[in-house]
Amino acid sequence: MDKNFQERYQLYRRLTRRLAAVLEVNHILEAVRAEAKQVVPGAMEACILLLDPEATSYTRPMQCDLFATPRNCLSCKRNRPAVQKALAQHKAVLLNQPGSVTRPDGTVVATGPEAAMPILVKGEALAVGTVLARPGSRFTRRELFLMRDLADIAGNQLLGAKLHWQVTQDKLKISQSLQQLTPFVPRAVARMAQEGTQGLSQGKQRRQVAVLFVDIEGYSRLFSRMPEEEVNQLVERFFSSFVDPIHRSGGDINETAGDGLMIIFSDEDPAAGAQKAVEAAFDIQATAAMNNLSLGLEADPLRLNMGINLGRALLGPTRLGSRMTYTASGPVTNLAARLADMARGGDILISEAVREHVAGLWPTYPRGGVCFKGMDETVEVFSLIS
Repeated sequence: MDKNFQERYQLYRRLTRRLAAVLEVNHILEAVRAEAKQVVPGAMEACILLLDPEATSYTRPMQCDLFATPRNCLSCKRNRPAVQKALAQHKAVLLNQPGSVTRPDGTVVATGPEAAMPILVKGEALAVGTVLARPGSRFTRRELFLMRDLADIAGNQLLGAKLHWQVTQDKLKISQSLQQLTPFVPRAVARMAQEGTQGLSQGKQRRQVAVLFVDIEGYSRLFSRMPEEEVNQLVERFFSSFVDPIHRSGGDINETAGDGLMIIFSDEDPAAGAQKAVEAAFDIQATAAMNNLSLGLEADPLRLNMGINLGRALLGPTRLGSRMTYTASGPVTNLAARLADMARGGDILISEAVREHVAGLWPTYPRGGVCFKGMDETVEVFSLIS
């Protein structure tokens, strides 16, 4: 028993330290999931299903070991018997019989026992933690005790993170109201403006950046299907819904040009910049899918093609008459744009520089060497979509 108490204490200490300064919900979910997989060595997958209807506003899809692709945990596994029973009874549920998970492509993954544990705050279920074990394995009493401890810690952390998000949203609404009184400028330029004339007068600097281009496939054909006004409203609705996902990943929307967006992620750590850009790309893709569903476009969806490149570029403000913009210029930006042009069918194409930093986090699929017009060397191209 002393050993059990010591182990539970170490878990509490380790996780609370890890989450001490974390206010972003996805980071909390990832940390708790990692601890759950460590606590249950036989786990195939562990995740937290948020019950808050607003959760799509402050979370993004996460990589799922069962589906091998990012999934939105608001809908994933929601109807599984263990989860439904845990919610109905407001207590932990263990189903020992084997089960299965069906992937979107129709393949079936065999699973073992499943444990589901409601995450309660002041008697209300905020989320459900679920762990699927490998076929033939069983949960131990020790593992269930530790999972309950994880649920208790996660509940308070998630509640605090949501309250922080709500405060941030209130501030954002005030900021947006004020912005209506001034000409639009990118966020980076607004930050420079806060620094006064010194910030706005600084020249471009060579910085490490990841650049993400987003293009609408078949944009010109949209005008043959619907009036110009409807096309503009449709594109504006899609692009407006991408603002939150882009800002969540730390991106700056540099330009909008009819059918496309250019987004800059400035981070001197190349791995961090590449990962932020890929997170944003998947987040944008998931948001677009929800838009297509809500607008009844499943039969003929609006598809987004994306290209991501990484490297050093000249980054800084540029004056265009009375307007101030913020851009990255050079070969890095050019290649990202070419990759987006090359993508088809909602693909996300990345360069070798990006692949080096994300291959261990997301699957990548080689598309071969491509000789782009105006470039002397062949470029190895990879896709994030199988």
